[in-house]
Parts: sequence; structure tokens; C-alpha cells
Amino acid sequence: MLGLGFNDEQRELRNAVRTFLGRRSDEERVRAIMGSPSGLDDDTWRGLAELGCHGLTVSDERHGAGATLVEQGVVFEELGRSLACVPYFATIGLALDLLHACEREGLSPDVAALAGDAITRIADGDLMATVAVAEPDHGWDLNDLSTAATAGPDGWRLSGTKAYVPEGHLAGLLLVVARHRTEVVVLAVDPASDGVRVTQVPVMDQTRRQARIEFDEASATLLVRDGDELVRRSLQRASALLAVEQVGVAQRMLDGTLEYVKVREQFGRPVGSFQAVKHRLADVLMDVEGARSAAYYAVFAAHEDGEEMVEATSLAKAYCSDALVRTANATIQLHGGIGLTWEHWAHLCLKRARSSAVLLGTAQQHRERLAVAIGI
Repeated sequence: MLGLGFNDEQRELRNAVRTFLGRRSDEERVRAIMGSPSGLDDDTWRGLAELGCHGLTVSDERHGAGATLVEQGVVFEELGRSLACVPYFATIGLALDLLHACEREGLSPDVAALAGDAITRIADGDLMATVAVAEPDHGWDLNDLSTAATAGPDGWRLSGTKAYVPEGHLAGLLLVVARHRTEVVVLAVDPASDGVRVTQVPVMDQTRRQARIEFDEASATLLVRDGDELVRRSLQRASALLAVEQVGVAQRMLDGTLEYVKVREQFGRPVGSFQAVKHRLADVLMDVEGARSAAYYAVFAAHEDGEEMVEATSLAKAYCSDALVRTANATIQLHGGIGLTWEHWAHLCLKRARSSAVLLGTAQQHRERLAVAIGI
């Protein structure tokens, strides 16, 4: 059984990733990249691959490190601190896990080979991928999928629209969750093929772009049939990684706010010496530490993939989403007027907090999943 602490190797990984991101993805770099058309920091993306981050959960024979989801969680927390403009959540948090599941549960050796090749390319940093689940009217609910997959003499075809696809405009591979009659199926689609239209959409958080993808009888490769449970569990594991990322964002805000209240003076004394400010910071600390406990437990449970995984990951996603929004609101308020300006870093974290709160489902939706899982 794994403990809920980190070993020396995991701490060294954290230090290496934090040092790398501090050097390659500081605030000035993030602002420059988020203003670009693609929103991609290719140098940082390649650097993370060279550091071995992409392949942490990939086996040795596929150019990976053979590590666990816990090590990947360490990377996600540091990425949350830096707000790096890379499609890491889409590719590693979503697509890589689903590809691993498709490789294990796929329909044929050909499917396993396709998934295995994609996994190797992701580990090498040569492929960006994403998962298309959400739809314009139904969000992330698999019960209401309307994107339709059909089988014909010339193979599988896909028709429908996916919305809120993380980094969909950058992906070289789309894993699309659709419905075939009464089944939930997973299909692989080349975004450059005929019948696929990818459009970037305006987003609040410019460090994590989204796309709308329309399919019009697009050619696809079937990876998994009857994949309802497989996809649900994959999304739950992604929720654990997202929760850890939210902890990284929250910790950055707490650290930055503590530094500010020590040097900002009012009435001849640092504002951090006022009792009201101390009380507010104590509330923020409780939120951050509570979120950390929930997220760390979730990523350990997701690694174990046992009976508690759904409960732990939904609890973490719900708590961390609410805690991060509260932390962001407090950060803005404690910085006063400057916290509302475009030039200040706090608004970048606020936007990430708001966007992450609805990614993979809202806190309320995850509380409902938790209630069902524990039989309430």
C-alpha cells in the first residue's frame, strides 16, 4: 500500500520540474504565449518531454519511465503553480490515460497497436492529443451523448458536434466519445481528415484554450465498444490530476498574497498585521490545506484504481474547485485595487480557477456522483 507522503525520488522530481518551469515558463513568458494565436509554448512542451514528464506513466518499452499516477500528480501540481501554456492536461491527463485503457480493452491487436504507437509518440513529445466528450447542450454527461457513430461498408463514420474540447486546435489525434445505438464507443479521428472542422472558441482562461469540433460523416477508427464504464473511470482519474493542479494554483496565490501583505503598508504598518487580514489568510490556508489533502488522497486512490476511486476523485474535484475559487476571490480582495488589473498576476489565477471549476463537471455534479457512489 502506498502512503500519503512523497518519497525522495518524488521530491526530487518536484524540484526538477519547479526549477525548469521557473526558468522556462515565468509570468512574462506566460503572458507572451497566451497572447499568441495558438497559445502554445512549444519550447516548454518539448522541454517537459526531454525532462521525462510526458512518459512518466508509460512503460519502458514505449520510451517511458514506468512510474505511477502519483508522480504524474507531482508534475500537475507544479504546472498549476506556473500556469504554463502547454496542452499537458489534454494530452497527458485525458488522452494518455484513455489510450492506455483502449490498449488494454481494445477490440483487436490492430487497435492495441494504434494506441501503443500513439502512447509512444506522446512519451517522446511528438504527439499532442485530446479527448472530445462534452457537447453544447449536455456538458460532460455521458448519458446525453448525441454525437453519433455509424458502421458502414467503408468503415466507421462520425457525425455531431463536440464543445469545450481542451486544446482541440492543437491535437494531432482526437479521441471522440460518441454513441452507437445504445452503446458508448470511443473512436480515434485524424483532425486533418475530411468532414472534421476544428474552431477555436473564446475562453476566459487564455492559458488553456478550447475548441469546438464538428464532424460531418468523418472517417474514424473504432477503439472500444460498450465503453461507458471505461470512459467514466478514465475521466475520474483525470479529475484527480486536475484537482492536484488546482492545489498548485491555490498555493501560488497563497504564497503571493503572503508576500504582498508583508510589504504593503497602510497607516504606517504592513497590512498583514491587521487582524482582519490575518483571519482571511487563515481561512485561505485552511482551504488550501484541505484541498491538498483531498487531492493527494484522490491521486493515490486513482493510482490504486480500487473501489474508493470514484468517491475520492469526485470529492477532490468538488472540494478543490470550490476552494480554489474562494482562494482566488480572497487573493483579489487582499491585493486591493491592483489585484483587479490586467498587469497583475492574480487575475491569471482567477481565470484558471473559474475555468477549472467547470472542466470535467462542476462541483455540484461531482457531489451528485459522490452521493450516488456512497449510496445516498
